[in-house]
Amino acid sequence: MTGDPAFSTGDHHHALSPSPPPNLLITMEEGSQNSEQLFEDDGNELEMEGNDIDIDSNSLDIEGNGLDIESNGLQDDCDGMLEIDDNHESNGDDATAVSIENGISQGKNYPPLVVGMEFESYDDAYNYYNCYAKELGFAIRVKSSWTKRNSKEKRGAVLCCNCEGFKTIKEANSRRKETRTGCLAMIRLRLVESNRWRVDEVKLEHNHLFDHERVQNCKSHKKMDAVAKRKVEPTVDVEVRTIKLYRTSTADPVGYGNLNSLEGEISETVDRSKRLKLNKGDSQIIYDFFSHIQLTSPNFVYLIDLNDEGCLRNVFWMDSRSRAAYGYFGDVVAVDTTCLSNKYEIPLVAFVGVNHHGQSILLGCGLLADDTFESYVWLFRAWLTCMSGRSPQTIITNHCRAMQSAISEVFPRAHHRLHLSHVMQSLFENLGELQESGVFQMILNRTVYETVKVDEFEMGWDDMIRRFGLADHAWLCTLYEERERWAPVYQKDTFFAGMCTFENGECRSSFFDSFVHKQTSLKEFFGKYELLVQEERKIEAINDLESRDSSPLLKTRCFYELQLSKLYTNEIFRRFQDEVVMMPCFSITQVHANGPVITYMIKEHEAEGDRSNIKNFEVMHDKAGTEIRCICSCFNFNGYLCRHCLCVLHYNGVEEIPFQYILSRWRKDFKRLYIPELGSNNIDISNPIQWFDHLHRRAMQVVEEGMISRDHYTVAWQAFKESLNKVRLVADKHV
Repeated sequence: MTGDPAFSTGDHHHALSPSPPPNLLITMEEGSQNSEQLFEDDGNELEMEGNDIDIDSNSLDIEGNGLDIESNGLQDDCDGMLEIDDNHESNGDDATAVSIENGISQGKNYPPLVVGMEFESYDDAYNYYNCYAKELGFAIRVKSSWTKRNSKEKRGAVLCCNCEGFKTIKEANSRRKETRTGCLAMIRLRLVESNRWRVDEVKLEHNHLFDHERVQNCKSHKKMDAVAKRKVEPTVDVEVRTIKLYRTSTADPVGYGNLNSLEGEISETVDRSKRLKLNKGDSQIIYDFFSHIQLTSPNFVYLIDLNDEGCLRNVFWMDSRSRAAYGYFGDVVAVDTTCLSNKYEIPLVAFVGVNHHGQSILLGCGLLADDTFESYVWLFRAWLTCMSGRSPQTIITNHCRAMQSAISEVFPRAHHRLHLSHVMQSLFENLGELQESGVFQMILNRTVYETVKVDEFEMGWDDMIRRFGLADHAWLCTLYEERERWAPVYQKDTFFAGMCTFENGECRSSFFDSFVHKQTSLKEFFGKYELLVQEERKIEAINDLESRDSSPLLKTRCFYELQLSKLYTNEIFRRFQDEVVMMPCFSITQVHANGPVITYMIKEHEAEGDRSNIKNFEVMHDKAGTEIRCICSCFNFNGYLCRHCLCVLHYNGVEEIPFQYILSRWRKDFKRLYIPELGSNNIDISNPIQWFDHLHRRAMQVVEEGMISRDHYTVAWQAFKESLNKVRLVADKHV
């Protein structure tokens, strides 16, 4: 396996990094969360059962084996299933790739097991390792297993190569030929959550040659041929979504995603609409890009979806920085499908958030074969599982029935809203000659953007429909039925974090807007992808420094302005400052009181110096609970209080903005470490894999802190040197 980017023998701590080979399909669905469980080999609880036991496999249901992959360093366990294609039979030497240098081998149809894989039963785990062994040319046996005391329930096992160990003294005089070579190849399994078996340790190195003919008669392989092709359909609980892994042929550009097909030999029965539309060489570009990214981002994850014919259908990828950023800014996420819906050269879909500077950040990417319900469900479940199953509060998309249904399926508790700018653009495009009418545009904009109450919007819409004779316009009627997803007047209880600007309908949902054009090729996109991502993160770092080291210029003597100038990042403060500057332009009147809850009416002139057009805004203030809310809903839309609320607070002598209205997502003094979450501190001290993961995450915390300043760097570097010296002293004692 030397040089194979799919699996690295040196990093057994990774379950998905490096990622699966290109001939392993991963269909992602919503994953359940599995807490890390520690296995204690307690003598009072467990009983060891016979060593070096040869076991015949009674059930070799290769298709449908349960498999769980734990994302590389991300601590996300995802249920799964590995299905072996019946048409892929191993044929001796061609099915095996052996590294002469280190004795590590990889089967052609059965990738080696890696730490973190999970199976639905012990038999499934045994059968998979047995098939992998047969393909390579060795046999396996159960070296040891253990059960719960006073119970026959198996709790763990070690499966090893049948060349493990040596003859005992008693067996030394036997005439049987010596077949054991002291081989160390093995896997260790343990039961987790009472119903799944996890691979805890893997050793792939063999110290002997493989013999395909001899192993055919070994006990572990005798019954394999008779039942290996029996198809077992998986039983999937509707409430528990899984990552499904399907074994198919390798992706290749020549056959629109099938490396095994030659040019001109594509089957006419393959539905080309159900596969990713790639040019020659594109799938190799994708694979090379993913392999390269893993060298610089060890927690990078990508998932590949192949159809039944082995053609590349959908792709998803994300790095650890995006996953960590989601922990801070995952409240509002936009799904940018501009490239896919507008038939760009690359069918790109991007998950976009907004950071503490109001800057768009990338939270994952995908390439989809089409814009169908099935494709969107696969993509959303892939993304959600990588995000530990945490759904955003708000999801913003364009107007698409298939995507709307997929979001209802995968994110049932999220607020699904439509891009207002896309809705308005579509509205004009579907109205023919009316889109050129200045009067119509003025009335429409006033109805959509300027109404603050639901009845005002609905009355204005009805008047517009009657005036321009649009009562029978089917598309417009359908759009109106979905008004609660796009009209600002219905969004007052939805948090948008400033991603949508309802004054003009703009939405900060694009990350690749100025970078990807209709004719941008996949090669060009991946060639500049890293530079773009790094440039955006560089801008964020610069903004962090400027916000931390500079004090913005104040424009008023208002204490609210001074208060937030010390807390908010520069960009967010500037937006808030605009509200403060407009405070003195209002008149305030108390109109209703109900105990401590008082309603005020704020009168605002639409234009400076224009006394004829006045807009009224109701503000409710709860003095007892220090709560305040304006009908304009600026806080939910933008994440900070509006000028109307500030006016009422000032009127009531409140000297500082209440803490609940100062969001940590905007603060410049809030420490953000862009590393994967640490999760539980419970570490299995017998598991070297968990040692690595835990130490790596802790070290990355020091690295992030050390980047704050030169002094922080000096302290961090000194701490690393002292720690290394102490560790080496411990190592010297064991030499």
